[in-house]
Parts: sequence; structure tokens; C-alpha cells
Amino acid sequence: MIVACALFMENLDSTIISTALPSIAHALNEDPVRLNVAITSYLLSLAVFIPASGWFADRFGARTVFRTAIVVFTLGSIGCGFAHSLWQLVGTRILQGMGGAMMVPVGRLVMMRAVPKSDLVRAMTYLTVPALIGPVTGPVLGGFIVTYFSWRWIFFINIPMGILGFVLASIFIDNIREPDAHPLDWRGFILCGLGLAGVVFGFETAGRGAIPGSIVVALLVSGALLLVLYVLHARRTAFPLIDLGLLKIPTYFAGVVGGSFFRIGVGAMPFLTPLMFQLGFGMSALNSGLLTFAGAMGAMLMKTTAGPIIRTFGFRHVLIGNAFIASAFLFALALFRPATPHYLIFGILLCGGFFRSLQFTSVNTLAYADVPAARMSRATSLQSMGQQLAMSIGVGTGALALHLTLLWHGSSSLAAEDFTPAFIAVSVISISCVFFFINLSPYAGAEVSGHKARVLAASEQQAGD
Repeated sequence: MIVACALFMENLDSTIISTALPSIAHALNEDPVRLNVAITSYLLSLAVFIPASGWFADRFGARTVFRTAIVVFTLGSIGCGFAHSLWQLVGTRILQGMGGAMMVPVGRLVMMRAVPKSDLVRAMTYLTVPALIGPVTGPVLGGFIVTYFSWRWIFFINIPMGILGFVLASIFIDNIREPDAHPLDWRGFILCGLGLAGVVFGFETAGRGAIPGSIVVALLVSGALLLVLYVLHARRTAFPLIDLGLLKIPTYFAGVVGGSFFRIGVGAMPFLTPLMFQLGFGMSALNSGLLTFAGAMGAMLMKTTAGPIIRTFGFRHVLIGNAFIASAFLFALALFRPATPHYLIFGILLCGGFFRSLQFTSVNTLAYADVPAARMSRATSLQSMGQQLAMSIGVGTGALALHLTLLWHGSSSLAAEDFTPAFIAVSVISISCVFFFINLSPYAGAEVSGHKARVLAASEQQAGD
């Protein structure tokens, strides 16, 4: 329940703001498409600060880090609620991201160290169920608040949850720390953080006219250069901030890199879908939220079936086959029009949420299948960073696709058909993840999934018959 408070706040916050974007943009006199920087800045802040979360938990203790993170996240939420300009909102969203970067990975790390690998699928499934309450209620709650109250309350509702999480953490979480924590890789933190910031913000602003093209190029080039410098630095450092050697583990590489490509495609949905329903179809924020919450409902329905599906077919077959199914449902959004019946939209979003959640559960679990216990904290940090970075790139990709479509049509306002190229683009990116799963062994992650044991048991039974 304590970790669920953190997961609930983070997931609720990421979905509730998407539904409220048009209203926030109107209140701040900003272009709704340009306001995607409020989502991107939060996700980027998570990606930059997550790698250091494991070290802080080892050095200062899980309870100290967890409580501090909740306070920072809650203060950021209060700042967002009082923001009166785009850049005030962006600044306080970055503060929120700093808190979120420490909350969730610390809870996940505690679970990874305590649960045997044979129970990892079940544990990963049940751990995320409470967190899915956030996405389920986020669009509806956001639409209700925006329709009948002020958009500022979508941030203020984090205050009581933050207080509850702080109290629970103070009572029930032990302040466990590593007695021999290695020094923090400050040079790596600076190189990696600035590199990620340059690449993601350069990509996010490319082709939109928000800043001069020369600055965009400078951001991309300098960011890429800093990341190269980090790779060189990591090879010469005993305890690098990001342990790139983990990517030599086939299952970890497939789970993190392949999963990131899937997330890039799917990560654009929370940004694109509410905009399409509200600006393209003319729906109210509440009606938009009632439709978009179907995807989160589908995700919750999947949680009781993930274990049996993975155990029956194995990680490789599930990841390849399900990637095609989930991407097909994502592609279907490109075919939506204002005249499309709402029950059909709801059904497609519901089914799509089911298969997307199955893919996420599979890649998240596979990533840790063969990671040694001694490297688990670094593996958790790197995987969490990859998740958030992929989601921020997904939002940027969706916004860039919309901007290029408007330029192509010579229009200044979004219409329903303008969203078609964006959904096609992100669905293509999503399906490209299969290239990282093809070379996996049919029994990859068998210790976690139980697939090999099931096959062997069936073979022995046939031999006995």
C-alpha cells in the first residue's frame, strides 16, 4: 500500500494532465500542441534523475529517500497548481519529476531484492495493479475536474495523497541502507543528465518553430556528444552511474531496448488521444476522459491473465505475437473519425489496453530474469530510465508528427484527419520492437516464466502415456 501511494500519484498525474491539456493551454494562452513540453519535461526529469535513485537508497536509506521524494513531488504539484505561465508549469513539472524519480524505483528495488525469481511474474503483476487505479481514474477525474472546476485542482489533489504516503512510509518502511555504498559517479551523472536533456529537448522542439533551427541542431549534437563521452567514461569507472555492461545480458537487452521501442510508440497515446477527441472530434474533457479510461480498464483486466499466458507460451512467443496485436490496435486509432460510434472506440481502446499491458508486463519481467542479485539496483535504475526516456520521446514524436501535418496542410488548427499520420507513425515505431525479440531463445527467462518446466512436464506425461 505504501508503494501503491507513490505509484498511484505518479500514474494519476501522468494521465490526468493529458485530458486537461486543452483547458490548460486556453488558460495560459498557449498552443495545445506546444503544451506537450509540460509532459515531456516531467518525463525527462524522471529519466535524468532515476539512475541515481538506487545509489541514494543505498547511501541514505530507503525510508529517508522515499519520504523526501514524496515531499518534493507534492511541492512540485502545488507549484503546478499555482503556475501562471507555460515555463512556470514546466519548471514545477521538472520538480515533480525529481520526486517521482526517487519514489517508484526505490519501491521496485525493495521488491526485486525480496522476491524469488520464480514468483517474479506474479509479484510484478500484483505490484502494478494498485498503480493502474491512477490511469483508470485519471482521464475521468481529469475530465470531471476540468469540466466542473478549475484545471488547477488536478495538481492539488496530490496533496492529501502525498501526506498519506509520507505518514505510511514513516511508520512502516525500515531505513535500510548499504553499509559499504560506493561513491556516487558525479561526473557520469552530469554527462548523462546533460546529454539526455540535450537530445530529448532538441528532438522535442525540432521543426516546430519554437526556437531557431540552429539551436535545435546544437542541442542534438551537444547532447549526443555528451552521451558518447559518458560511454567512454563508464568504461574507465569502477562504479559507473549507468552500468551499460548489463546490456550484454540477452534477456535484459531485449527487455530494455526492445521494450523502449514499444514504449516510444505507445507513449504518444496519452498525448494524442485526448487532443484528438477534444480538438478533432469536439468532445468535452469529461467525455474524452470517459473514453480514454477504457485503455486503463483493459490493462487491469490483463493482470489476472499475464502469468498463465507467459507460462503457456513463453516470453519469446508472447513478445513477438503480442507486439503485432498491440500495434494493430494502436494503428486502429488512425482510422477514428467524429462519426465513429463511441461504443466501437471504447471497445478498441479496451482491447488495446489489455494487449499493451501484457507487453509491458512481459518486457518488465524478462528484463530481470537473468540479472545477478548484486547488480539488481543498477539494473532497476537503468530499466526505469529507459522507460521514462522512451515515453518522453513518444510524446515528442506525436507532437512533431502533428506539427508536420499542419505544415503540410497549410493549416493552423487541428482537424480529425490531422491525427491519422501521427498514429500511423507511432504504430510503426511500436511494431519495430519485434526485431529485438526474434533472436531470443524459446525458453528465455524460463526460470521466471515457468514455461520450460511446463513443456518438460507435458513431454514426460506424453512419454509415460
